[in-house]
Amino acid sequence: MSDYHFPSWDLLQWVLIIPNILLVITTAGHALLYKRDPRASLGWIATCIFFPIIGPFLYFLFGINRVQTRARQMDKRSLNMIKILNEETEKTEMEISIDNLPVESREIALISENMAGYPLLGGNQVELMHNGEKAYPAMLEAIETASQYIFFSTYIFETDSQGHLFIDALARAVKRGVDVRIIIDGIGELYSFPWAGTLLKRKGIRVSRFIPPKLIPPTLHINLRNHRKILVADGRIGFIGGMNIGYRHLAENYQNKSRVIDTHFRLNGPIVTQLEHVFLDDWRFSRKELRPGNIHPIKKAGNTICRIIPEGPNTGDNKLEAVLMGAVSAARMEILIMTPYFLPSRELIGALQTASLRGVDVNVILPKKNNLPFVQWATYNMLWELLKNGIKFYYQPQPFVHSKLFVVDDHYAQAGSANMDTRSLRLNFELVIEIYGKHEVTVIADHIHLQIKKSHRITLQEVDSRNLFIRVRDAMAWLFSPYL
Repeated sequence: MSDYHFPSWDLLQWVLIIPNILLVITTAGHALLYKRDPRASLGWIATCIFFPIIGPFLYFLFGINRVQTRARQMDKRSLNMIKILNEETEKTEMEISIDNLPVESREIALISENMAGYPLLGGNQVELMHNGEKAYPAMLEAIETASQYIFFSTYIFETDSQGHLFIDALARAVKRGVDVRIIIDGIGELYSFPWAGTLLKRKGIRVSRFIPPKLIPPTLHINLRNHRKILVADGRIGFIGGMNIGYRHLAENYQNKSRVIDTHFRLNGPIVTQLEHVFLDDWRFSRKELRPGNIHPIKKAGNTICRIIPEGPNTGDNKLEAVLMGAVSAARMEILIMTPYFLPSRELIGALQTASLRGVDVNVILPKKNNLPFVQWATYNMLWELLKNGIKFYYQPQPFVHSKLFVVDDHYAQAGSANMDTRSLRLNFELVIEIYGKHEVTVIADHIHLQIKKSHRITLQEVDSRNLFIRVRDAMAWLFSPYL
């Protein structure tokens, strides 16, 4: 008889348990050290502890911000690019010192200067464009007249009639010898089939899908989306705003049942160079390919002072939220906020409440019917604490309004892709332009005031009169507000 003894069951148990304990400690410790939001950190720690094996596996797939890891590898290149950009800008003498701004604008400008990484630039022209009827023809004209390069980035690129107009125009540009590069978000592209990236590639156009979902290795980032909208043609003209590409943005067609109201901005002048730089940074990030910016003369096109503020999880700071809070704190007369999704952080809520208590007229304009009901329910749950402090809320009548606009007094405005919620301010790649100048700011403010006149003002009594079922529904949605 053999003297060999099989390992005891107790020993096998410990062989299985010890690695799992180490795995839980490692993943929970990583969440503790690297998650900035205590709620997210606590949630992942609890998931790893109470769901051994599954919890750490989920954290590995969805909890680790690999965007920051990849971005840090590019920090040196990015800083060099910004240095080169700033040197080129200085040669044009279009950089504006904060001391040359009106006194009421300096406080905001100082905060954004420290956060954005880009200088203020004068000599720009900024034109507000309403809906696809105004924006699309201007964008297509810029594509058709480009002779050197076209940089185009969008979140959603639908392959309907309007999408095909852009695909065909971009294909013609390639045939003319224009360097055309397109960035489409990997999740946003899935809104339409056939996928725009596939159709563009068939036309010989260079396309980069931004963090697309993959099976091998398994990659599914619902957050960390590239929500930016950029179009640059030859460095001479640029477009920025909240408008995607699709038939739905033809809002003046009343037969269009899915129509969406939105705003976009056409830019001319030195500010286009900053827009171009953000695109090239995203191209380098998504394609791991360096393309130097074009050397071209930066000509004065107007008198507006602007700056681009990029926001994203790769920056390590909540840049845009910091600038927004600074602007709210600097307000003396009026704050106007138009956004489709309003779920601000507790810090931003506190800043808005304080501004209202100081006597500032704070107005928030939201769509009456949201395309994301859960977001609307969560927003409704928190309105009471803002209404009771004097902040005014308005519901715009249908169709759905997708515009993102922010105005302080009569001298400062922001516009771009960012909503006023956690997803935009902390999880997605966003882009806004800040505008200093009474004429341009007045144009935006007048548009918002016109919409207020058409809107229904929400009262505290209206919010308090909700029945129990609606209250519970709204409160449940609000629990998930950091992830909506």
